[in-house]
Amino acid sequence: MNKQLIECVPNISEGRDIAKINAIAAVVEAVEGVKLLDVDPGKATNRTVITFVGEPENVIEAAFRLIKKAAELIDMSKHSGEHPRFGATDVCPLVPISGITLEEAAVYAHKLGERVGKELGIPGYYYENAATSETRKNLASCRAGEYEGLKEKLANPEWKPDFGPAEFNETVVKSGAIAISARDFLIAYNINLNTSSTRRANAIAFDIREAGRVKYENGVSGKVLLDKNGEPVRIPGKLKAVKGIGWYIEEYGIAQISYNLTNINITPMHIAFDETEKCAIERGLRITGSELIGLIPLKALLDAGDYFLRKQERSLGISEAEKIKIAVKSLGLDDLKPFNPNEKIIEYLLKDDTKKLIDLTVSGFAEETAAESIAPGGGSISAYVGTLGVSLGTMVANLSAHKAGWDDKWEFYSDWAVKGQTYKNKLLQLVDEDTNAFNKIIDGFRMPKVTDEEKKARRQAIEKATIYATEIPFQVMETAYNSMEVMQVMLKEGMQSSISDAGVGVLCARTAVVGAYFNVRINAKDIKDRVFAEEIIAKSEVIYKKALAVEKEVMEFVMSKV
Repeated sequence: MNKQLIECVPNISEGRDIAKINAIAAVVEAVEGVKLLDVDPGKATNRTVITFVGEPENVIEAAFRLIKKAAELIDMSKHSGEHPRFGATDVCPLVPISGITLEEAAVYAHKLGERVGKELGIPGYYYENAATSETRKNLASCRAGEYEGLKEKLANPEWKPDFGPAEFNETVVKSGAIAISARDFLIAYNINLNTSSTRRANAIAFDIREAGRVKYENGVSGKVLLDKNGEPVRIPGKLKAVKGIGWYIEEYGIAQISYNLTNINITPMHIAFDETEKCAIERGLRITGSELIGLIPLKALLDAGDYFLRKQERSLGISEAEKIKIAVKSLGLDDLKPFNPNEKIIEYLLKDDTKKLIDLTVSGFAEETAAESIAPGGGSISAYVGTLGVSLGTMVANLSAHKAGWDDKWEFYSDWAVKGQTYKNKLLQLVDEDTNAFNKIIDGFRMPKVTDEEKKARRQAIEKATIYATEIPFQVMETAYNSMEVMQVMLKEGMQSSISDAGVGVLCARTAVVGAYFNVRINAKDIKDRVFAEEIIAKSEVIYKKALAVEKEVMEFVMSKV
């Protein structure tokens, strides 16, 4: 079973006093098994978004400690800021990351709220997927009236807290209330305008957000029109799963539209940006850039990169790093301050720090291979040679997509470049995995072998590791052979001035296949399960012969052209 991971994104009502912010964030780092990912303060909003991740029990322990510390250090009776708020820890959402459902996360949200109410005496409400009723699902409803209206709200039977005291006592005067939820990944995203007018920023927010705007008798003035239930009639906005409001940011001297993108599968960041730009232009304004609050999934930025590349009719088969650059520049994410992907992309912050071969320099990889250690060996080198081969094929596809006069064919070459990138990434992963597979065999031989039980466990571990160490080079063979299709198509359809590059790519792929074939055979001879061993050898033999046939055909073709 996969490890359960949840992300917690509490928003505290302090964005100016760095000492307080650091003291509150520090309690998170003190909890074992929890990783603090990001602390993002905002002066104008006087609010800080703190992000951390870990297994559920550890995360709610860290969240409890953070809420307690924030209540000690933040006095809500003295707080002011641009953002709506009603508590020292204003909101505390739990977000499923892996191995856990939204429903399971809601159980942990309730567990956290119950403890906050009982032990800290802070009242609060469950919202989104943790809500106890339909009327409490919306955060805006739970927070309506903000801190200043909290005394009246707590006294209203309809808004009795889900946990904690229903009275405005001394503790609540200082700490306010809290909203706790379980929700899908939400992106807090602000768009910068070339105006200082909050009214105009709000007008665009109403154009875009799902809730839209209230409908008036005379269009923009007069009485508010009501439906048969007495509720205001609304003109819906352009985009689903979007909440938004306009405000003025004194720190930057501009108005912003502050969005919450509640489901980026429905409305991704780049669509919110583009639609906002259209509305801004219609109203005589323009976007100068945007600002990401907190963290973002890698896919959201890669999708944005692909979106803008398509608009430019450029190949999508470029590196991850280049796509991120395109996304950042296109969205203007570095407009107000530098944007560091390593600090803002959640997968990068969770990245394993273990030393990898593919992270070495070219010369470093060569030195590591030439050293006295057995690994990396022929398997890893075969995978890396295959990586270089398909990288050449991908290069030809990208050059062809960019060639003047071939604009009508850019998408064809882009598709092949994307295929090439997929093969390249798989082979890169296999560079390290081949060495890892060999190390598993070594670990098996190091197991104790005193008792009969230990001897049996040792034999089983060695057999399992040997099978795995045979399967990995077989995957190298398959991937390298399949990658040949990129070079073959580019030889016939790509830029003819790069025909030798595509040819070298095929030769590298062929070397990867043959080298990995050697590894399959040498490892398979030690497998006790001879049925499995013979089957994988037979399958690898087929790929080996096919690769040699492709090499022969390509050699003849290239020699006829150069």
